Amino acid sequence: MSVEQIVHDICVEARQAARKLAVLSRDEKDKALLALAAALEDNQATLQEANAQDLAAAQEAGLTSAMVDRLTLSDKVIASMAQGLREVAALPDPVGEITSMWRRPNQLLVGRQRIPLGVIGFIYESRPNVTIDAAGLCLKSGNAVVLKGGKEAINSNLALAKIIAGVLAEQGLPPAAAQVIPTTDRAATTALLKEDELVDVIIPRGGESLIRFVTANSRIPVLKHYKGVCHVYVDESADHGMARDIVINGKCQRPGVCNAVETLLVHAAEAEEFLPKAAEALTAQGVEIRGCPQTVKILPSATPAVEEDWPAEFLDLILAVKVVADMNEAMDHIAQYGSAHTEAIVTRDYVRGRRFIDGVDSSLVLVNASTRFNDGGELGLGAEIGINTDKLHAFGPMGLTELTTTKFIAFGDGQVRD
Repeated sequence: MSVEQIVHDICVEARQAARKLAVLSRDEKDKALLALAAALEDNQATLQEANAQDLAAAQEAGLTSAMVDRLTLSDKVIASMAQGLREVAALPDPVGEITSMWRRPNQLLVGRQRIPLGVIGFIYESRPNVTIDAAGLCLKSGNAVVLKGGKEAINSNLALAKIIAGVLAEQGLPPAAAQVIPTTDRAATTALLKEDELVDVIIPRGGESLIRFVTANSRIPVLKHYKGVCHVYVDESADHGMARDIVINGKCQRPGVCNAVETLLVHAAEAEEFLPKAAEALTAQGVEIRGCPQTVKILPSATPAVEEDWPAEFLDLILAVKVVADMNEAMDHIAQYGSAHTEAIVTRDYVRGRRFIDGVDSSLVLVNASTRFNDGGELGLGAEIGINTDKLHAFGPMGLTELTTTKFIAFGDGQVRD
């Protein structure tokens, strides 16, 4: 059987499953989520055995330590996956919610009701825990999902798919509700992108090249989890200790993730005092600083930045640093080089913080907090399927509500149109 036929058959089964999922009760969905959480814990050894094969292949292929970290199913990661499912089960069910209602002059009662998107094609790289995040969120929101993971995690993803299918069957739900395409052939991705009669939306999550490939080749609407070129701007009269902690956390806690800081912007009035202390803390963590000419004057050990550094998503212990004349220059820089993902300002002034929020066009803008908070769990959404950097259909982390749309409903008493 060809790759194209395998993908088509999976999508047909997903469409059939989606019709059943759309009318499930909250109780049915929550029981399945809790059963899946328990199954992950019960099958931890099996999962880690499969994951060990992927890790060995990653080491042989020379993947970076950040990539290997994202690939690893440690005890902590598996526990977090299970906990994430339990948290999703505890969240309100958006499906069926009446979001608004109004009465027309002819007494027709019109409203909007939340419904699932239908079948979601999810294309992603490296992180096998995302398989569970996506399956759990799609199940709770009544969507079927077709999962196309990267070749780096194929053994882990297939092991997870087997557990998911087993739990769904045990719960009397269609196993086709969450399927992993069982091949690393890139043709499978192209085939999925052509299934516009069966798949309602594509969500890619990975590097810039993956997003661009999916966007260029899809016949299906795409919600882009684009690159994270995230900025921290240290404003005039900012608290230097707070700013240093926010930058260190944003850059060093997990440098290989999309909400890590990639560029630090510093008001000229603060640069000479703030940058040496910040640089000392950053270099102690192994961070390479690439600075503008003014930064290099203050920090002679910094590497002179080139134009390619400003729009770069390093995903590593590298930080671009620029001294700016004022907030306007900081916001102009973000508008030119940012990716509409996450930006933060450190300031003592509420009015200036509000000005930054209003003037910066990104999916999350923070005042006096780390960019690492742009995450569904941290923002109270439960697990997320991705962070959409386009404004349609949702902007920012996509939790349960963002995986639904609305349809119009109307209640009449025999009304006919004149």
